[in-house]
Amino acid sequence: MNTMSDRTRPDDELFAQWRHRREREGSRVDLIDLYEIVAAARGVPPESLPLAERQDLAQRALGVIWPGFEQVAPVRAAERVEMAPYNPRWAQLFATIRSRLVEHLGAAAHRVDHIGSTSIPGLDAKPIIDVQVSVRDVNDETSYLDGCVRSGFELYSRDEQHRFFHVPPPSPRVAQLHVCQSGGGFEREHLLFRDYLRATPSARDRYAATKNAAARRWGEDRIAYTYAKNNLIADLLDEADAWARVSEWTVEASR
Repeated sequence: MNTMSDRTRPDDELFAQWRHRREREGSRVDLIDLYEIVAAARGVPPESLPLAERQDLAQRALGVIWPGFEQVAPVRAAERVEMAPYNPRWAQLFATIRSRLVEHLGAAAHRVDHIGSTSIPGLDAKPIIDVQVSVRDVNDETSYLDGCVRSGFELYSRDEQHRFFHVPPPSPRVAQLHVCQSGGGFEREHLLFRDYLRATPSARDRYAATKNAAARRWGEDRIAYTYAKNNLIADLLDEADAWARVSEWTVEASR
């Protein structure tokens, strides 16, 4: 029996149009642009596309945005994006999670870092702790998978750059885990972004304004919320690279 993946989908031509544009213009062409292309063809705003259709488009787009993308756990039920003011307790919660990971991963974890918005004092955030674990070989899942599971996480997806773990339902989503290559670009980018925003209140405040606007517009669509920040993040990373050169910032010195 044919399935949707075996047939031509109604928006295949529009998806190909988005993909070609991304190939020409680069990574700033993201998921929101795909929503806009599909919505424009119908004469409606992108946020009016049915959530289930947006989720389907997102699953297709992730394979382009993240080469090698493979989802290995079921899609989580839709959860609304809820922003909260910075809470010092987030650092304490990270310390607890870090201790558990260090215990179960041992030497497999070259470093365990608090990243994402909850790691930046003064920044509004979803109250979910982002943890980054750097390992010798991200493709050697046998070296770290069991330790992550024993620490309370489940592998959700993999791609060429990292592995993403969540807290499996029905437990609340209090934290999420990113396993990446030690010394790689994924590790550097997330640590640099964090440290630049910690050191630069004006950049932090620009990011906060964009996050809150994205949450208001895409509150019921978590993945759209994530990509609605994409262009500003790219701008801030450009600024952060310049800041790193002047300040002589390095991954090794970042803690």
